[in-house]
Amino acid sequence: MKIEFISSKDNPLLREIRLLQTAGPKGQKARLTSGHTLLEGIHLVQTWVGDPALKTLITSDLGLQNPEISQAVYDHVEICPETRVYQLDKGLWDLVSDLVNAPHVAGFLDLPKSSFASRQPVATLSGDLLILDRIQDAGNVGSMLRTAAAAGFTQVVAISGCAHLWSSKVMRAAMGAHRLLDIHEGWSSQQVLSAVTAPLLAATADASLELFNMPQVLIHPVAWVMGSEGHGVSEDLLAQAKGVSIPMDPRIESLNVSSAAAICLFETVRVRRS
Repeated sequence: MKIEFISSKDNPLLREIRLLQTAGPKGQKARLTSGHTLLEGIHLVQTWVGDPALKTLITSDLGLQNPEISQAVYDHVEICPETRVYQLDKGLWDLVSDLVNAPHVAGFLDLPKSSFASRQPVATLSGDLLILDRIQDAGNVGSMLRTAAAAGFTQVVAISGCAHLWSSKVMRAAMGAHRLLDIHEGWSSQQVLSAVTAPLLAATADASLELFNMPQVLIHPVAWVMGSEGHGVSEDLLAQAKGVSIPMDPRIESLNVSSAAAICLFETVRVRRS
């Protein structure tokens, strides 16, 4: 296995890592321009071991002393021999990682074609879906992706205005769920209304239909819509959706959107299993 050594903090690879880690529109532009995202930590790297989309691995001398990291690196290179492996000189790792005491391993993962909205024609999406409507908190987005994968909702559509689904914070919160999901990003509300064939169910606090009273609806494919933290589901989607509320103590105004998504998705699973 060929390892390329990096000893200068001015190396272009280090600058690219920092760009990919950037939050907000600047980071999203960097990821879309380069065509890849950053995997940080051993769990995410292990999730993509053997996948040709993981074309670059980055570690350090300390990282290669970790049996788990060295095993992941060697296993991946054996399956994908074209992978480039970089070893950072001692002291450089802290310049490229914001994770305290995290294992010294990262990687560049090619983005799927569906993450480039302008390159993707509006398709017909059938079956179960999770639709994220302008959800901006990266932790919430990542948690919802992880929940969707666990509940078997493998199709996810993110409407423009969401946190970038391939940002570092979303990736870490999703804990590898991205590899199990068919993700469509940057859609408009009109694209959703045109492409999605399953009935839209919008989680909203003031709906008269309660989640636990609709087994005949949930037994069939559905598209759950989760709205932004501050404004909820957008009016154009809400006008075409069936509003669904989660019963709760009236002294509590609302649930965190990722908690609401987990309840709705797993109630769907429960209905179908029973």
